[in-house]
Amino acid sequence: MKVHYRAAAGLAVLAMAVAACGGGGSESKQPTAEKSQQAQQQMAETPAIAINEVPYEQVKDGGTLTVAIGQWPTQWNPYHVDGNQADTATMLDPVLPQLMMADENAEFTPNADYVTDVKNEMVDGKQVVTYTINEKATWSDGTPMTWKDLEASWKAMNGKDKKYKPASTDGWDRIESVKKGDSDKVGIITFAKPYPEWQGLFNRGTAHLIPAAHLETPDAFDNDYNQKIPATAGPFKVESIDEGTKTLTLVRDDKWWGRKAKLDKIIFRTIADASAEVNAFANGELDAAYIEAGNPANLQRAKQVPNAEIRKALSPNWRHITVNNSSEFLKDKSVRHAIAYAINRDVITQSDLKDMEWPLQTLGNHVFMNNHKGYVDNSGDLGKYNLEKAKQLLDAAGWKQEGEYRKKDGKEFALDFVIPASVATAKTEGELTQAMLKEAGIKITIRPVPDDKFFNDFIIKGDFDLVPFSWIGTPLPIGSLPQIYKTGSESNFPKGSDPAVDAAIEEAVSEMDPAKAIEKANAADKLVWDMVHTIPLYQRPDIWGVKKTLANWGARGYKYYDYTAVGYTG
Repeated sequence: MKVHYRAAAGLAVLAMAVAACGGGGSESKQPTAEKSQQAQQQMAETPAIAINEVPYEQVKDGGTLTVAIGQWPTQWNPYHVDGNQADTATMLDPVLPQLMMADENAEFTPNADYVTDVKNEMVDGKQVVTYTINEKATWSDGTPMTWKDLEASWKAMNGKDKKYKPASTDGWDRIESVKKGDSDKVGIITFAKPYPEWQGLFNRGTAHLIPAAHLETPDAFDNDYNQKIPATAGPFKVESIDEGTKTLTLVRDDKWWGRKAKLDKIIFRTIADASAEVNAFANGELDAAYIEAGNPANLQRAKQVPNAEIRKALSPNWRHITVNNSSEFLKDKSVRHAIAYAINRDVITQSDLKDMEWPLQTLGNHVFMNNHKGYVDNSGDLGKYNLEKAKQLLDAAGWKQEGEYRKKDGKEFALDFVIPASVATAKTEGELTQAMLKEAGIKITIRPVPDDKFFNDFIIKGDFDLVPFSWIGTPLPIGSLPQIYKTGSESNFPKGSDPAVDAAIEEAVSEMDPAKAIEKANAADKLVWDMVHTIPLYQRPDIWGVKKTLANWGARGYKYYDYTAVGYTG
């Protein structure tokens, strides 16, 4: 099951898992030094990318790529909070502009199909980014792509007009103006405050570009891309959106001004169940299948598919449990600390990753992955399982053990653990957490909800106490800090709020020196740990079963796909 949620520096995903072990945290010991070294060695040996890279000229012309997505969207506007899902972004990649392209090393270069020149410079003490839009760049409705598309994106996303519902205002709210340059094809963006991760704007990192006409009013923002995609500009166009079968079919766009796409067609099918996805791959119905953590049987099944191979790479994606800071029982930070101490992250990580041929290494950072140069384990004591400490904090907060569970003022300490109904990993994580917190005297009720309503009706609305999912990252990790953790952000799902965290985030995202920015991001991360906004579990595996002949597609790590080059070699 792949239910994704997209963020400026992260998206969200759910996963599969093996059957839960019955006991709580006391059954597991902390990883030994030897096991930690083994995990680090495995991490070092896992590639940054595995997509069967083949030069464009050597890819055959024609063919259809059929792959699965886990959650079917209703909102196709990538800027909208309801359209901020990774599956949606994946389906929009071949049909909407990305102004900058990232490689496997997280380095960005201008996408010449859309921008022929991009300059980032300091002018009169302010950061100014100038985009020169390709003269040929035109929307499918015949409207030229101009600076006005950039301006409309900024106005919809900067947070000033509260009628808009942006997925994130980060970066956009630092822009002072978007103005016309020497022609309609030149957009000049002036920042009031420095924004070192500017490459993520007007891009997959925040949202693909869409025409100004569909952003200029809150009504257009909400409705123009709701259950439809009225305008595109890419190597592919929409042939059909089938709401009945939840299938998107794309075909080569003959009006595309860039190099011709190799594929004739791309089909995205909604398959909610991870095992069903692998079965469809094994039966030849799909050309690739994502192998979710926690289901080694799926990995072995995919390995046995004739003329297929496993592609795996390190990715900027990570799994976690979000802790609702505004929940009745969790408003007290000391109680949230108790929750963190009572959850054995190693047990959950080992359960999810066992036999997945992936490093069994917990994650100690909300910003940087284990393999990132900026990674530091900032988890401190809160990242270590300590049942006795959890009990002490709960006692001090007035939650006294009365029988099986704790009570305060006659009210039982009971939390719900919301999961998408078909996701086995989430169910397992719920069962493990249930057992662990029971030992601390806290009652956990696992609440399955419909997969397609999981984010929009529960996570976004804050209807949960604890919830597991995964943030799907981008090559610009520091941008995740304000989007996910800053007070008031639409993607701050647990409504965490701490002025010290906000101030530390502001320092990190404003720092233009890369090394200092990493230091400041780690300083902010320590405060996020203390807030217990999110409990990181592990860097999420990026493992795919793929037809051997499929080129330039698979476990992409930080790299953005070039859909003109995706195709087959035989």
